[in-house]
Amino acid sequence: MKNSLKKWNQISLVKQILIGLIIGIILAVTIPETAKPLVILGSLFVGALKAVAPILVLFLVMAAIAQHKSGQKTNMKSVISLYLLGTFLAGLIAVVVSFIFPVTITLTKGVEDLAAPGGVVEVLKTLLLNVVDNPVKAIYNANYIGILAWAIVLGIALRNAPDTTKTLVSNFSDAVSKVVGWVIKLAPFGIMGLVIESITTNGLESLLGYGKLLAVLVGCMLFVALVVNPLMVFAALRQNPYPLVFKCIRESGITAFFTRSSAANIPVNMKLCEKLGLDKDSYSVSIPLGATINMAGAAVTISVLTLAAVHTLGIQVDIPTAIILSVLSAVAACGASGVAGGSLLLIPLAASLFGIPNEVAMQVVGVGFIIGVLQDSFETALNSSTDVVFTATAEYKKRLKEGKKVDIREIA
Repeated sequence: MKNSLKKWNQISLVKQILIGLIIGIILAVTIPETAKPLVILGSLFVGALKAVAPILVLFLVMAAIAQHKSGQKTNMKSVISLYLLGTFLAGLIAVVVSFIFPVTITLTKGVEDLAAPGGVVEVLKTLLLNVVDNPVKAIYNANYIGILAWAIVLGIALRNAPDTTKTLVSNFSDAVSKVVGWVIKLAPFGIMGLVIESITTNGLESLLGYGKLLAVLVGCMLFVALVVNPLMVFAALRQNPYPLVFKCIRESGITAFFTRSSAANIPVNMKLCEKLGLDKDSYSVSIPLGATINMAGAAVTISVLTLAAVHTLGIQVDIPTAIILSVLSAVAACGASGVAGGSLLLIPLAASLFGIPNEVAMQVVGVGFIIGVLQDSFETALNSSTDVVFTATAEYKKRLKEGKKVDIREIA
């Protein structure tokens, strides 16, 4: 038993996850009824990640800011610029592809009881209200904008505290990070449970009728992940971006694909940043912030489904309106985490740009929920892996400016 455990621990986490993935598929396809009880492993894994992530963010950010030396430069401006530019470009790519490959859909009902936001102002208002949320409530509801705000305020307040207090906060931060490490070691079993649940519960039959729509959605997201993001990294670093991009997809995108939760993937991304040798003071803030505002996948979803409704209804769209849609989908996507239902419930907001009534737009949301198994998985994988790609890019760019050597091939 000890030898088996030792051999298992010698295998890299990515290979362990792939083993769990393959075993999960085999069990779900061959003995679905017998394998169903193993679904609990997936629920426990996601539950553990979601439970530890808010505490991790609070203590990491608080400790980083409390011990921040005055005059020490951070690269948050570069990270946020990359986040916003990446989200806008994703929305723009989705608009262009939707015109090249127009998709029509069969509208569906069954989501009439859901309430979509009334406008961009409402989305941004929700986002701002989350900043001043009660700290206990923010942690309970995994409101990362609120958690970040409180962590920053408390960190600044602790700047002049005695060294013993700062050490205590730092020790708590290290302890929570260790707990995260323990949880992530269970990823192969969690992924196995999630795969079994996905195959035995949803199947793929219900998705076949929406093949073209899914192809456009997934195609746009893959294009952003494999072409747009690498081009942005290359523009910043003038180095081959693919070692970094592929590492982030492997170690962040795969777990995000199955957990379908950017919040649950925060601990995974933190560990990956540590492995890439990034500055803890920077990534402890940029990763939870990215889980909230870096939403390239959401921008793609909003643009593609809105234009699917436009093509279905035969509405003519000019170029200026299409560009406005790109901007609107990017702004709305940044506020997606503050709206119940995520990116799908922001479709009526974008649809209103073309005069599409709310009742029809909510039918498009219904289509979104049908294909949500794959749409949400790809969307989260893109969003979450991009958080690390841009955080790393901003830091490596800063190092190059300082005259330090950076070789992505060695690091990744």
